[in-house]
Amino acid sequence: MIFRKTRERLLPALVMLLLGATATLQAQTSKPLVVTATNAAANQLLVYSANGTLLQTLSTEGKGGAGGNAGGIEAKDDMVAAVNFGSQSVSIFEREDGGLQLAQVVSTITNPLSVAFGEDHLYILGTTTIESHPIYGHEVGNSADGVATLLKADGSAAQVGILPGQLIISEKSNAIETVELSDGAVTGPPTLVSNIPSNVNAPFGLVTRGDKAYVTIAHANEISLVRHDEVLTVTGSGTQSAPCWVTLVGPYLYSANSPSKSVSRYVVFGNKIVQDAAVAASMNGNPTDIASGDGLVAVIDGNGTVSHLSIFKVDAEGNLKLKIANTMAAGANGVAVVGVND
Repeated sequence: MIFRKTRERLLPALVMLLLGATATLQAQTSKPLVVTATNAAANQLLVYSANGTLLQTLSTEGKGGAGGNAGGIEAKDDMVAAVNFGSQSVSIFEREDGGLQLAQVVSTITNPLSVAFGEDHLYILGTTTIESHPIYGHEVGNSADGVATLLKADGSAAQVGILPGQLIISEKSNAIETVELSDGAVTGPPTLVSNIPSNVNAPFGLVTRGDKAYVTIAHANEISLVRHDEVLTVTGSGTQSAPCWVTLVGPYLYSANSPSKSVSRYVVFGNKIVQDAAVAASMNGNPTDIASGDGLVAVIDGNGTVSHLSIFKVDAEGNLKLKIANTMAAGANGVAVVGVND
């Protein structure tokens, strides 16, 4: 009798405890995460909340060492890919139980710099090659089902992006190129896009939407629009020097300008790129990557001594409202926003 009464008293408390734990878990999985990598000899993925709280520090089981690239970390649905330049591999993480867990490490043909998720493939840009790996459910194939040698293949590869039926790639030694896809796999050699400006100097970062790609030409202080294998228009960066890395939020294109330690805002529509704010945000160091998702913009910058992760909220007018700027060890590489896990 005593045991039964005790059990009757404890049961509601246990139910409430379980419901509370479930609610907490649901709250964690329903919020975006921001991730970057230490890029150190023992590379680690750093997982932050949207408010900048460090939630996890996870080994990638690889070596860092990447530099001068963007898209070193990419996210799609509940998967995250992070490059390990020094160990010639890419780490795949999955979102589980409110956080990320290392799922596998995929070997690459050359040292990886940039990654992009397609519909059913992961694309890996290395120092001299671009390769495609099929995705089966939540597993990435360890062997490439397509590979091509870049046009320059001199180690200046910067970023890869996805267009309908093809990839677009930037190499800082003055090449913007595309490579065709067949059933998602890389096929055939890269082709230089046409109508590249005569003053082209160091294509760096890019971002794609539909059949359009916005590619920075950093040392010429320009941003170009590429569509159907042709540069259609070029816009100068005004007072800000060397737009390097870009991201899109609705009609707004944000460029991270490394030497100016700033982020600029452009409005893009049709074939137009119009600078809307020369300085939408000021950074503590030289930006090295920028990403967006779930109404957030995240920027990594460094000054040689330390790196910073800045997280901004984007309002309806495209203004960047700083939520937090975290300081971390120098050399951090790549940034991505992991959206809400449905």
